[in-house]
Amino acid sequence: MSVFRGGVTLDPIADALLKQVRQELGYKEKSGQTTKFGQWYADRVQDTQYRNAPWCDMFIAWAADRTGLGPYVGQFAWTPSHAAWFIKQNAWAQRPEPGALVFFDWGGGKSYKGVDHVGIVERVEGKKIHTIEANVDRVWLKRKVRDTDKVVGYGLPRVVKAAADQATEIRSTERPFVPAPRSDVGRSSPLDVLGTPPALLVAMVLVTVVLSLRVTGRRRGVHRRFGWLRFWNAPEGRGAARTRGDEEWAPPVNVPTPAPPPREAAAIRVGTAPAAGPSTQARTSASAALRQRAVRATAPEVPAPRDGRTGAAQVPANRRKPYTPKN
Repeated sequence: MSVFRGGVTLDPIADALLKQVRQELGYKEKSGQTTKFGQWYADRVQDTQYRNAPWCDMFIAWAADRTGLGPYVGQFAWTPSHAAWFIKQNAWAQRPEPGALVFFDWGGGKSYKGVDHVGIVERVEGKKIHTIEANVDRVWLKRKVRDTDKVVGYGLPRVVKAAADQATEIRSTERPFVPAPRSDVGRSSPLDVLGTPPALLVAMVLVTVVLSLRVTGRRRGVHRRFGWLRFWNAPEGRGAARTRGDEEWAPPVNVPTPAPPPREAAAIRVGTAPAAGPSTQARTSASAALRQRAVRATAPEVPAPRDGRTGAAQVPANRRKPYTPKN
């Protein structure tokens, strides 16, 4: 790091840049206005027209590249664009300092659009600035002492670097968390499809259909049964269920036998029937058949007594044959 008169200490960028350009003092362009700086720039941008173009700014680009300071100094061949770049980087000033780039407008203008020439400030003495410039006096790279009345402004590489360092620090602190790689990546199962959106949609549709059918059935109050499921061969004995249409019913158990009318009862006891018309006889027959059927269905089966010697069934002496009406 260099120290100048008055105790001025250069920042590292200014010190490195000035050391590089001092080594080229006294360089003179070749015939045809060609220079090694123009050749380097033409090869860099792949454009041959820069080989013999004005080389004041291309020399600074070359020096910045040699010292690794290109991102902070800027690498241009057109001086108005270079000045605009410093303005955009918020590294534009009106006070000179060693290591700053100084931009001139020979017409005395103060806009970056009128810049005609650029150099590097080596030191400042009063109202004079000592510079190192290329392409001065038509062909030379040399030191110059300038007044500030033709200066448009100064570009500060150190400010550009400070802003870049701050931006890098901010980006590093705001870096998002990077999750660890999953070990189960690549493994799949047939059941994985159950959690996919199409499977969930199908499940929702099925649930909606089932609920709608249940709500519709409750509103109608009908319990559907299939008419073809009928037990046609169901027994009709005691306690057996019968099927009629869509309803099940069972005959009553221990139904009492209806008593015959008084006149019919007397006729039964004596074995004769009272004189009656066809309707009376039909009613008598129906009553007797119903009584016999009910007795057979409800009365328990009691084994008939048998003779102890012969084993034949004993018939009670007083038993009468059932009454059979005559036609």
